[in-house]
Parts: sequence; structure tokens; C-alpha cells
Amino acid sequence: MVKKLVLLMVLLTAVLLAACGGQTTASVVNPNLDSATLPAAIDVQTVAAVKERDDVLLLDVREQWEYDEGHIPGVTLIPMNEVASRLSEIPTDKEVIVTCRTGNRSGQVADFLRAQGYTNIHNMEGGIVAWEAAGLPVER
Repeated sequence: MVKKLVLLMVLLTAVLLAACGGQTTASVVNPNLDSATLPAAIDVQTVAAVKERDDVLLLDVREQWEYDEGHIPGVTLIPMNEVASRLSEIPTDKEVIVTCRTGNRSGQVADFLRAQGYTNIHNMEGGIVAWEAAGLPVER
């Protein structure tokens, strides 16, 4: 078990150091839709429409310095390299939307969380870059 955790931490650290490229396919979802039926990958407009719901947690997996440069209001920060050690902070009873700079790291964290048994995980396509490009609010 300890070997697996160490391997996971090494993997997550290596991924964090890799370039953060995004995906381009958007999944437009009706904001009135039950959040439990959100697809695995969702666009920024959908996130903006559902992020304030009580049954949704928006999770930013960037580093603290990236978060400080600008983040989505109300987002929870757990840097990618801390996710494995902070699983207890990620709810299983809410829909969790993961974001990063462009969607690459968040996609990898989403995959990791699914591998840990989470069934309520969604990746925000395009990350904060797409969020800002859409003119959505950012706190600095």
C-alpha cells in the first residue's frame, strides 16, 4: 500500500511538471439539468451555471501561486500533488468539477479520482484559460 501511494505521488508530481495542454471538445449542458447527469467533460458555461449549487464542488488542482494569479470565485484549492493525501476533503456526496490551467492536469486528477472509486467527477474543459476567455469572473 505504501509503495502504491509513493508511486502515485511520484506520478502526480511528474504530471504536474509536464505541460498543461487542454482539450477542445465542449459538452454544452442545460444548466437546469440535474447535476448528477453531467457528462465527464463539461464546458465553462455549464460550470458557471451549476457551480453555486449545494450539490456541486468546484476543485482547482493548480499550485498556490497559479491560484493567486487568478481563480474562479468560490473554487476549492487542492494542488494536484496533494490530492492523494487529501482525499478525505473531496466529497463523495456532491458532483465534483475539477479544473486547472487548461484542462490537462484536471483531466488526470479526474481520472485518478475515478480510479479511487469516485463516480461523481467531471473535468472542466479548457481550464481557467477558457474561463477567462469566456469573460467569466476571476478573483485575484
